[in-house]
Amino acid sequence: MDILIKNGHLIGAATVVDGAADILVKDGVIAEIGKGIPEGTQKVIDASGKIVLPGLVDMHVHLREPGREDKETVATGTKAAVKGGVTSVLAMPNTTPAMDSPERLRMLQEIVRKTASSHVFAAAAITKGRAGTELTDFAALKAEGAVAVTDDGSSVDDDGLMEEAFRLAKKCGLLVICHCEDKRLSQKGVMSLGLMSTELGLRGIPKEAEYRRVERDLRLAAGAGCPVHIAHVSCRESVDLIAAAKKRGEPVTAETAPHYLIFTDEALETYDPNFKMNPPLRTKADRDALRQAVRDGVIDAVASDHAPHTESEKDIEFDHAEFGVTGLETECASLVSEFIASDQMTWMELARLLSSAPAKILGIDKGRLEAGRCADIVIIDPAREWVVTKAAFASKSNNSSFLGRRLKGAVECTICAGKIAYTSKNISHKG
Repeated sequence: MDILIKNGHLIGAATVVDGAADILVKDGVIAEIGKGIPEGTQKVIDASGKIVLPGLVDMHVHLREPGREDKETVATGTKAAVKGGVTSVLAMPNTTPAMDSPERLRMLQEIVRKTASSHVFAAAAITKGRAGTELTDFAALKAEGAVAVTDDGSSVDDDGLMEEAFRLAKKCGLLVICHCEDKRLSQKGVMSLGLMSTELGLRGIPKEAEYRRVERDLRLAAGAGCPVHIAHVSCRESVDLIAAAKKRGEPVTAETAPHYLIFTDEALETYDPNFKMNPPLRTKADRDALRQAVRDGVIDAVASDHAPHTESEKDIEFDHAEFGVTGLETECASLVSEFIASDQMTWMELARLLSSAPAKILGIDKGRLEAGRCADIVIIDPAREWVVTKAAFASKSNNSSFLGRRLKGAVECTICAGKIAYTSKNISHKG
């Protein structure tokens, strides 16, 4: 069915639109953008007073399937995605087994074809089994559809092996995404090392575990002339290293997550495992440095690092709880609440961070509203407030840092490839 979105305020459109405009969707693509597009037999959605964005692109998502379907599946994870306005996700390869061969990528793609509500792009592992000892076949993985390689959840410790990975990735045209953590330094820490960890009596993770590995990976990537993307940046020192590399003209990009922009290690005063993630929450000074880095463009994108876990893995003693939090359903609203509502960010900036920039980094044809492009569109009510509750999650897991918080900015409708993938009861439509 064709869809006509009427009178929405378009953000991220290829053509300059002054105020409200319409979008006509036909046969899965955007057929026309303009004012006064006539109604016909289409399904008509009234977006008056709403913000219309390109479908969001989340470049850091753990879908858990295959292997940990008790935490999440492609079906539940992508339903959570479209409920949060996300129409494209990059699936991390730390599944069981790891996405380290063409055969396993084909298995994932078949699951996606049968069950996904959003577009799913695949990142493959750098090393076999993500064990850090033997490189995967980058060329074969790219031929099977991988858009990036990463051992996310782990860092390749061997300098020589990582250097070779960069050289092979450059040759194959694959993006390398680096989880920067020296586990010899992080060891058995459970939160950021500092005053708060001392006060709470919890083992700390020094910032050096992150930024020293950032420094190494930037150096190795530069030596190979290979683009590199630094995942989930959490501290000021990493920001400084990335800024310096960009100033030198090196092809480096970086992301952070909403929780690093909003919370600090003081959130752990209640020992709530839903604030336990890796890398950990840092100090206010680190949070402020990340915010400035986003404003300055040192950090290019924001991604959820959606990491679902079962209640039995999170609702336990802090020391023993798993690292990671969910984020697909809250990432957009959390940024709206924290930054747009306080005039610290514009809708255009949000669209860049959550849509066009990650699409550009991944080299995928997403992130813009333009005639002829795939119709991936999200409609947001900027004024509607909602409370984050366990019962409302589409995700199979509910380990969210935002539980109980009132957020502003609600996704009212998500269109993926020209089909309505999610709609709330608050949006007006006919046909």
